[in-house]
Amino acid sequence: MRRILIALISCTLALTLSACGAGLNASTRQVKQVTDGVENAITTDGNNIKLRNILVVETAQGAGVLIGTLVNANPDDDTLLGVAINGQVATLTGINTVSQNQPVTFEGASANAKAVIPTLGATAGSHVLVTMFFARAGEVTVQAIIRAATEQYAGITA
Repeated sequence: MRRILIALISCTLALTLSACGAGLNASTRQVKQVTDGVENAITTDGNNIKLRNILVVETAQGAGVLIGTLVNANPDDDTLLGVAINGQVATLTGINTVSQNQPVTFEGASANAKAVIPTLGATAGSHVLVTMFFARAGEVTVQAIIRAATEQYAGITA
């Protein structure tokens, strides 16, 4: 009888000590994206352009403004030919040459480029497709979230 009791206690301890104590709601199962922006990269055919923290801000007038950074890790320059947000070609101003380790930043304190569409046609909280067209690297599309021009995006204008 004693052997059976020891075996039962051993099995019970083995099951309870080796199982996940937090169950299906463990914090490691609830991984969230750190920023609102999405990331992608073009690393084919010798290209190495990275898109970082790409999102779109909806202004009070309904325009869409691109937020994010482009980084080229390739020694050869590339040119950003255009940006399409929600199927509309954006007006680009500022730097469009993507040189090695010299970021092209849309909006913010270190902004050196701007991409705007006059009518976004979608609301904050939803997602839109953002496509960037490069002379050498081709094109890349991401599904970016739309944020309202409030809080940290309050100063974003078209």
